[in-house]
Amino acid sequence: MKSLRKIRENIRAYVYDSSVDVRDRAFIVFSIAVLAALYAAIPCGLIMREPPMATISTVVGAVVFSVYVWDVYRKKKIQRARKVISYLLVFGFLPLMFFTNGGVGGGTPVWLLLGTLYIVIILDGRQKALMLILNSIVTLGTWILAYYVPDLVTEYDRWQNYFDTAAALFIVGWIVYFILSFQNNLVWTEEKQKNLKRLFEQTAVALVSAIDAKDEYTHGHSARVAEYSRKIAEQSGMSEEECDEIYYVALLHDVGKIGIPEAIINKEGKLTPEEYEVIKQHPVLGGQILHSISEYPKLGIGALYHHERYDGKGYPEKLKGEDIPEIARIISVADAYDAMTSKRSYRDPIPQQSVREEIVKGAGTQFDPKYAKVMQHLIDLDTEYDMKEKEEIKELSGRDEMESETMRDYVSEGLLLTPQIRKSSFKCEPLSKAEGPAVPAMIIFDSLDGRFHDTTREMEELNYYEFAEIHFDGTYVVSGARKVQMEEWPSTRVQTTPGNQAIKTYDVEAVKSRDHVMITLDDGATVRRFIIALPDSSRYAYAGATGDNVHFYNVTMEPQGEAVGPDYIPRIAELVSYLDGPEGDVPSVQVDGYRTDATEGIPITNGMRISFHTKSLPTARLVWHCAFVDIFTAENRKVNGPGYVEYSLIRLDGENWESGEGVDNKMIVSLLDDFCGWNAWKDANKEGYDCTVSIRKEGNRIVTTTENKGISIKNITTIENLTGELYVALTGDQCAITNIRIMR
Repeated sequence: MKSLRKIRENIRAYVYDSSVDVRDRAFIVFSIAVLAALYAAIPCGLIMREPPMATISTVVGAVVFSVYVWDVYRKKKIQRARKVISYLLVFGFLPLMFFTNGGVGGGTPVWLLLGTLYIVIILDGRQKALMLILNSIVTLGTWILAYYVPDLVTEYDRWQNYFDTAAALFIVGWIVYFILSFQNNLVWTEEKQKNLKRLFEQTAVALVSAIDAKDEYTHGHSARVAEYSRKIAEQSGMSEEECDEIYYVALLHDVGKIGIPEAIINKEGKLTPEEYEVIKQHPVLGGQILHSISEYPKLGIGALYHHERYDGKGYPEKLKGEDIPEIARIISVADAYDAMTSKRSYRDPIPQQSVREEIVKGAGTQFDPKYAKVMQHLIDLDTEYDMKEKEEIKELSGRDEMESETMRDYVSEGLLLTPQIRKSSFKCEPLSKAEGPAVPAMIIFDSLDGRFHDTTREMEELNYYEFAEIHFDGTYVVSGARKVQMEEWPSTRVQTTPGNQAIKTYDVEAVKSRDHVMITLDDGATVRRFIIALPDSSRYAYAGATGDNVHFYNVTMEPQGEAVGPDYIPRIAELVSYLDGPEGDVPSVQVDGYRTDATEGIPITNGMRISFHTKSLPTARLVWHCAFVDIFTAENRKVNGPGYVEYSLIRLDGENWESGEGVDNKMIVSLLDDFCGWNAWKDANKEGYDCTVSIRKEGNRIVTTTENKGISIKNITTIENLTGELYVALTGDQCAITNIRIMR
C-alpha cells in the first residue's frame, strides 16, 4: 500500500509540476484514464461473452501499455512516447477494435473518438495536423472496408451491441470528464502559482528597494546584476527556468547589506580595515536571511558565495574553482561588471572597453573563465553601451529638455553616430531670464565614456578628442577635424510656431560613414548641412547638444534607420589609409572598428599556412585591438555573406568565440618565456609584426596554431554537421593587415 501511495504521490507531483511541458503531463493523465478504461473493458467483455481471444488481447494490451507508460515516465522519454502512442492508436488499436467489437453496430464509433481526443490534447504543431489527417483517412477507410467486406467484422447480437455502446459511452465519457477535470485543476493550480510568483516577485523587489535605499550610490544595482546574470545564463545555453531562477537569486544577492550600518555603506573614500571586515559579513548575513526560504534553496547560495574568487582568495569561505556554486560564479561576474559601470562616490562609471579589459584580466583569478568569456561576448554585442547604470541627469539623455546659459555650460551626454541614420526633433527658445537670441550648438567629439569633458585630467584619462563645434546658425569652429564644410538651402518644411519667431522647431538628421560625419539641421526656414572629415575611420563620433542662452525642450528621438552605404556622405577629404605595406596573394585590409572589414574567404586545405603583417591603428589602445582569424562557411566566400555560418573566431591575443551551432572549440593558450606582459604586447602591435597561422584539416576537425610576441595559440574546432566548403578570413579590430601570403 505504501508503494502504491508513493507512486500516486509521485504521479500527482509530476502532473502539477509547472516546470514540465503541459502536453507531457496531459499524456500521463490521458494514459492513466485509458488504462482504467482498458481494465474496465475486461469485465465488460466477459459480460458480453466475447470470444476468449478478444478478452486475452485486451488483458495483454492493458498490461503492455501499463509497462510502457511506466517505463517512459521513469526514463523521461514521454515526448517520443506521445508520437508512438498516436501511431499505435490510429493504425493499430482503434481499427482492430472496430473489426472485433461489432463495427458500426457496436460501441466502436464511440471508442474511435479516443483517437481524435488523444491527438487534439497530446500532440501539437505539425504533428497534430498530420495525425488528424491520417486519423480521418484511416477511420474513413475502416468504415468503407467494413461496408464492402462485412465478413471482416465480428458481429454481436442486439443486446451485446447495446451493452457495448452503453459501456463505451460511460467509459469514454469518464475519460473526457477526467481530462477536463485535469485541465480545470491545471488552470486553477497554475493561476495559484502565478499569484504566488507575483507575490514573491513583489516581495523580492520591495526587499531589494530597501537594500538599495541604504546605499545612495548603488540604486538599481541588484536589478541590473539580476538582468546581467540572466543574460550570461542565456548565452551559456541554460533553460528558461534556470535563467529565471538565476535572475531571482541575483536580485537578492546583496540582501545581507540590510544588516550593515549605513555609515559604513555610504562612507566616502577608502574603508578602514575594521570597516572592510564589517562589509565582508554581508554575504554571511544574506545567506542566513535567505536560508530559511526552503522553496528557493539557491537564494541563500547566491547571497553567501557571490564574493568568492575563482583563485580561492575571496570570502567568506575562500572556495576555489568549481567548488564555488555555479550560480555564484555567474553572479560574481555580473556583480563586478555593474560595479565598474556604475557611478560611485569616488569616480564616474568606467568606460566599457576598459571594463572589458578588466574582465579579461580577471578570468581565471577573480572570475570563472567560462563566464568571464560570456561577459566579454555580451560587451562586444553591446555596441551602444546600453548595459550600464541609467542616470537621471540634467542633460538631454533620459529627459526631454535642458538649459545652457553659456556655450558649454551644459553639454548633453553624447549621441553615438553610426552608419544608421539617427533622426530627432526638438524646440528651442531663449532662456526666460536672459536677453538676446538663443544660439543652439553641437559639439562633435570622441571619448571612452561618450561624454563631453573639459578638464585636462578627464580628457587624458578618457581619451577625449574634439573634432568640431557647429552652431545652428551655420557657423562652426574646427578643432581636431581635418575639414568642415557647410551648405544651406531653403527649407520646404513649414515652421510649426510662426507666431513666435524666438521659438524654433528643429529637425536633425545625423549619420557617420567611415571617416565622415554629416549632420543636417532644418529649422523650417533654412536647411544647413555640415560635413565633418574626421582624422581617420577608426574613431567614434558623438554629438552633444549645448548652446548660448538656450532652452531645448520637446525632444524626440526616432529609432535608428537603415545603414547607409560607404559613399552616402559626399567626401570632402581623402580617405586615410594605413595600408602602407606590400600587397600579397590576397588584398590587404584595414579594419577600422570591431570586424568592420575582412578579407575574402580563403578555402581551407590540410597543411596550409597564411603569413601576414599586422599593425594596430594609431587609435588602438586595448588588448583586443589586433588581428583575428575567422573560420566560416558562406555561399560567396564573404564574411557575413549569404549562408554565412561562423565556426570559430580566433583573436591573436588568445581569445575565441564560437557562434555556430553544433561546434566545439577548444583553445589552448600558453604564455612563452619571451612574453613581457600585455602592455609590451600592445606596444608590439603598435609597431607591427609578421605572423604565420598554420591550419590542419582532418575531416570535420580543424586545428589552428600560431605564435606571436610571446603568445602560443592552438585552437581545435570540431564541427558536428559540416556542410559546404570551409573558408578562413583575416579580420580584427583597429588594425591594418598587409602582405598576406598563402602557402599550401
